[in-house]
Amino acid sequence: MNYSDAVSETWCHSDPGVSARDYKVLVRYATLAASSHNTQPWIFQLESNRIRVLPDLSRRCPAVDPDDHHLYASLGCAIENLLLAAQAAGLKGHCQFDASTTGIQVDLEEAAAERSALFDAIPVRQCSRSEYEGTPLTQKELKKLQDAGYGDGVSVLLITSAEQKDLVTDYVARGNEAQFADPRWAHELKSWIRFNRKEAVRSGDGLYGPAMGNPPVPRWLGLLAMKGTFSAKNQNKKDKRHIQSSSAIAVIYSEADDIPHWIEAGRCYQRLALQAAALGLRTAFINQPVEVATLRPEFAHAIGIGDRRPDLIVRIGQGPEMPRSLRRPVDEVLRF
Repeated sequence: MNYSDAVSETWCHSDPGVSARDYKVLVRYATLAASSHNTQPWIFQLESNRIRVLPDLSRRCPAVDPDDHHLYASLGCAIENLLLAAQAAGLKGHCQFDASTTGIQVDLEEAAAERSALFDAIPVRQCSRSEYEGTPLTQKELKKLQDAGYGDGVSVLLITSAEQKDLVTDYVARGNEAQFADPRWAHELKSWIRFNRKEAVRSGDGLYGPAMGNPPVPRWLGLLAMKGTFSAKNQNKKDKRHIQSSSAIAVIYSEADDIPHWIEAGRCYQRLALQAAALGLRTAFINQPVEVATLRPEFAHAIGIGDRRPDLIVRIGQGPEMPRSLRRPVDEVLRF
């Protein structure tokens, strides 16, 4: 399969006539969720009236995510998509954290089918790593985004002023400086970059180079080019343009720093990103201040959330659609 066909097959809605009992369809929607580095660190175990969403620890990123926070937030993203797809198929999902597996048990029961705007936005949402137009959001748009980002023990702070954007820009720059100085982080990031279409289709995961604004090139050439351009200084220039062109910055934060809250934060992010997509807006992560452990509490106090954990930082605005990342086949993430 070539890249264009893979994109068309991946980023689409399934046949609406498919039976609600075909849990593979629900899993396919779940896999369209966001994940750190597009690692897709999830396993879905199908049972009678139940789907378990389990962490795939073989897909950890210990350099950028040493405590597995992003891994579990990624599970939350997948769970939110799964629940929205179940609702559209005439099923209601009930979630329960399972400490023995550190996964989520989703029990399903029949209910009235309800196709929501967030469900319709699942194939539209993407992390658009580009400059945005900077158009101010309306109060109605801000309210919808705010409501979507709230959860059980999780809140969202929306930043729109120039002064606050400057503050975020400063912390992102400090995060870049710390990460680029870490050879383990750089090696890990490069291992997840798919520099061209063939690599992207073959792996079905990872960060597709053109999705980040780079031309498709052979892997050897991409790695060679990174030697000359891969620096905190260059990344800071790019991130500053991206942040300043955004209409808003959303910081999702939790009342407690534990796995259930990390999963919940992922669910909240996914809803917020889907709501943005439903409004015709783009989103992208700028997580550097929350990924550097020594910087994270300082950032939290600087934005006024005290001792709460800032989980994810997302910029929002109007912008172009970028090339699409891909997903692994559903059968690769299933366990029976």
